[in-house]
Amino acid sequence: MKKNYLIMGTLLLPLLAACSGEKKKENKIIDKPDIKVENGLLTPEILESFGRISQALPSPDGKDIIFTLSYESIEENRSNAEIYKIGTENTEMQRLTTTASSESNIRWIENGSKIAYLKKDDQLNSTQLFVMNADGSDSKRISEVKNGIECFEISPDGTKIIYGSPIDDFNKNDEQLFEGLPKTTGRVVDDLMYKHWDEWVTQIPHPFVADFSLQGLTNAKDIMEGEPYECPMRPFGGADAFAWAPDSKSLVYVSRKLKGQDYAFSTNSNLYCYELESGRTTCLTEENPGYDTNPAFSPDGTKLAWLSMATAKYESDKKRLMVMDVATGEKTDLTSNWDYWPEEIAWSPNGESIWFTAYYQGVSPVFKINVKDCKIDTIADGICDFTGVMPLSDNSAIVLRHSMRSPNEICHITEGSEEVKELTSVNKDLLAELKLGEVQKVMVPTTDGKEMLSWIITPPDFDPTKKYPAIVYCQGGPQSAVSQFWSYRWNFMIMAANGYVIIAPNRRGVPGFGTEWNRQISGDYGGQNMKDYLSAADYLGAQPYVDKSKMAAIGASYGGFSVYWLAGHHEGRFAALIAHAGIFNVEAQYLETEEMWFADFDLGGPFWDKTNAVAQKSYANSPHLFVNEWTAPILVTVGELDYRILASQGMMAFNAAKMHGLEAEMLVFPDENHWVLKPQNAILWQRVFFRFLDKYLKN
Repeated sequence: MKKNYLIMGTLLLPLLAACSGEKKKENKIIDKPDIKVENGLLTPEILESFGRISQALPSPDGKDIIFTLSYESIEENRSNAEIYKIGTENTEMQRLTTTASSESNIRWIENGSKIAYLKKDDQLNSTQLFVMNADGSDSKRISEVKNGIECFEISPDGTKIIYGSPIDDFNKNDEQLFEGLPKTTGRVVDDLMYKHWDEWVTQIPHPFVADFSLQGLTNAKDIMEGEPYECPMRPFGGADAFAWAPDSKSLVYVSRKLKGQDYAFSTNSNLYCYELESGRTTCLTEENPGYDTNPAFSPDGTKLAWLSMATAKYESDKKRLMVMDVATGEKTDLTSNWDYWPEEIAWSPNGESIWFTAYYQGVSPVFKINVKDCKIDTIADGICDFTGVMPLSDNSAIVLRHSMRSPNEICHITEGSEEVKELTSVNKDLLAELKLGEVQKVMVPTTDGKEMLSWIITPPDFDPTKKYPAIVYCQGGPQSAVSQFWSYRWNFMIMAANGYVIIAPNRRGVPGFGTEWNRQISGDYGGQNMKDYLSAADYLGAQPYVDKSKMAAIGASYGGFSVYWLAGHHEGRFAALIAHAGIFNVEAQYLETEEMWFADFDLGGPFWDKTNAVAQKSYANSPHLFVNEWTAPILVTVGELDYRILASQGMMAFNAAKMHGLEAEMLVFPDENHWVLKPQNAILWQRVFFRFLDKYLKN
């Protein structure tokens, strides 16, 4: 269930011709929209108009940075990303591409004189590899891969490339069974993982190694040929699944070499070393039963670092920062004495330390760990989140920074300096026109005598002598951080602009507060973390500026589960509830979801195991068992392409509310998955969201 991708990458949403034979509509080039701000208040349309920066990558000499910047078009109902360049000193932005297709996976090549990237080729109708000069000139396609390229990494010597490309899945239908039935749409299924995230599994990605030159790709070889396994892993794996050795003679890739039911119940991915000359593959992490991901060689190639989870099936386990001596195979956990964990890693140029970001006490600072003595230093922090750290030198790096009050911008940080130099300001003018809410950190007492870091967000032009309606935000994941994230769906600034006070508690089961706090939620759905939400509601309701009779609980995914559970246990605290993509019937969820390791671990096991006390406790706390206690109006929103938590979960909740005699609404998107991504759908979602809240909290 968990993937905290609140700052989403660019998604290309092509518009197809309405009927057969009609001339295909040409996609327009999407530029920065012309948006009017009235009264300084953030609206759904303005929220969709922010520029979205990602993939900031310094040049080999450290003088320039390339990045992608995307904008959305409400009219076209899609987004588009272009490649830009700035200098680390001269920060004037230079646009390098102007196309109707999104560019991605940008890489410097030819010692910084050229750039390689992915883009959809209209002629081939697939994503292919392109190269251009560093000034954006002379762009040309150099690949013609049958099923397209999803991600790539070029070898350090520039002569080889590894790329991910889909191959036909090994589950073939019986030709005799389907003989004479060309129009049937039936699928014959005989194992689990027949669908994943938002698609039926008809193809799986495989890693291909090929010779690379500016003239094209040749001699491509599937290095997992004949293996029915994914690499990169669905649904979020990309180029971070590959790591070239500095001598370009070998590479490491990530794969979970399991299929069907075994795959559905396991997080056991491994690192595999592939030697180009011999073609030999060696598993490097066979002894570990949990996730092993994000491989990265040290600059001299003597060490390999990666992130590793020790516990089988536990997708939110502590990510240990492991380092292996390549010559001896000796492995060391650099973070064994640190009760937090990296989210991403990057070696310093001298190979003596590793830079990383990690959730820590409600924010995401930049850290640096010495490989020899494991000493950890904080390089940059603040009331913000840093991500995408890319070292420029041994003591400086490029990072992305965002907060609840502003989306990503590229920054330069230096060890020993408190200054964070902002290099881009793509949203500065728009933000300057807006009245934004203020963010305050508070410590909320919990029922078990602890304190819970929470964020309170107040409306623009806040008047503490007035009474405001309030919102308790319930986080998804369930183990996703309530840090200084900027979201295009659950955006606290737009909630504040609509006159609401919001509290976002870091309840039990979120990272950033140690392993015990993070893990407590597993096997305790409906337990202490729900008491934490009620504590947050009571804390907020006690503030003199809050009308505690006008309070709502909102959330998505596990946050949706939380809303459904709170609906039967809030004892009159909430006047309205909103749940998106939430679990309503836990027994059904155990059987419906596709990544079954999550439900099996977090719920404790199957509901039919009557001897399993942890599992029985989980199912006894299923929200559907407490509908008779529901009293508050509820809005349910779902996407019918959501195979993580099926839309039927929300539909059951809506039906139960109506049959129980409650006021209820439901918003269904047939073309959305676990999130709401299309611009027009996103705006409709926000309009319905605030219409519902206003109806019950402002009247």
